[in-house]
Amino acid sequence: MPTKEFPNTHEERFIIAAKSIQESIIRNRNISHGGYNCPLLVEGIKDVKCLRRIGFSGIIETINRGWDRSRMIAYLYEKYGSDLALDGLPKIILLMDWDRTGDSLQNSFKERLESMDIRIDERLRSVLSKQLKSECRTVESISPYSEIFNQIISEL
Repeated sequence: MPTKEFPNTHEERFIIAAKSIQESIIRNRNISHGGYNCPLLVEGIKDVKCLRRIGFSGIIETINRGWDRSRMIAYLYEKYGSDLALDGLPKIILLMDWDRTGDSLQNSFKERLESMDIRIDERLRSVLSKQLKSECRTVESISPYSEIFNQIISEL
């Protein structure tokens, strides 16, 4: 097991990230395809394209659609409600970039959603930001690694 003196190797970090991606892919997938219908909330269309490349097939919502945050929060509440997903975990997977702007957006949306009793799942962002901080700081910048993640996931 890695220690602070011996951090995870590049390969180990990608395997950890791939496992988290795989779990979120399953949670995002439509119920009729063995998933839990958990939507992802990301910043923009480039994030959506990247996530599709690595296997996300369910609903992906973007915050950059010309709406203010209050309208977006109201939309999410009306569309998804405050119930947990069928697996007992928070329904909405919040995945903003892990740069300064993304941190601000993540915190803002988390606070606003939770103020409406909508629990959110931040596990994917937490894992990606920790495991991929050397390679990238945004969701869309995962794209060059999509083939690697697809290969790892297929072997899991």
